[in-house]
Amino acid sequence: MMHRNAALNLPLPPAAKRALPEITAPRPSREQAEEAVRTLLLWAGDDPGREGLRDTPARVARAYEEFFSGYQEDPVALLARSFEETEGYDEMVVLRDIRVESHCEHHMVPIIGRAHVAYLPEGRVVGISKLARVVEAYARRLQIQEKLTAQVANSIQEVLRPRGVAVVIEASHQCMTTRGVHKPGVSMITSRMLGAFREDAGLRREFLAMTRGAAAPEA
Repeated sequence: MMHRNAALNLPLPPAAKRALPEITAPRPSREQAEEAVRTLLLWAGDDPGREGLRDTPARVARAYEEFFSGYQEDPVALLARSFEETEGYDEMVVLRDIRVESHCEHHMVPIIGRAHVAYLPEGRVVGISKLARVVEAYARRLQIQEKLTAQVANSIQEVLRPRGVAVVIEASHQCMTTRGVHKPGVSMITSRMLGAFREDAGLRREFLAMTRGAAAPEA
């Protein structure tokens, strides 16, 4: 029989079903993906057969596997293994300066920044690396920052059932720094406060004070 303070493998809540997008079309082959890159190179006005671009389609396909590896992970499942040996700890758990590397779903260009995540345990905690991995799993998809922020907070809330969750993301979007309005140095800040963090202004201020002065996003 497992000791009551051992790791808990909990049944996944409904959020698990929403963690991965439903896709009805068959996934293209690697060859089809590489051919699509060749088409884009031609459309841009270059020759995909020249020496410098000959291997580019394969490189881009490999890069996309890394950039969008979040589609192969269930962020909710990452949180399912938790621990209740906490000696009654019920204060804030904060992980700050989690690097965010994502891509804008409108232009498919990078979003680079930092995430700060906090929760108030209700009898059990999760390994801190899992918080960073949840951020990464959602970030490594085509995203908008608002949705990314909500997804991270909602997943932690629904799986761990803490007394509250707070997530703040500050990021630079190359869709507006390298194209369009061309405004480098601009960063976007989004937040999602749930439970006690939404209801208690003092607690919210304490969390924001802990993350103030954190590293600025890198373009």
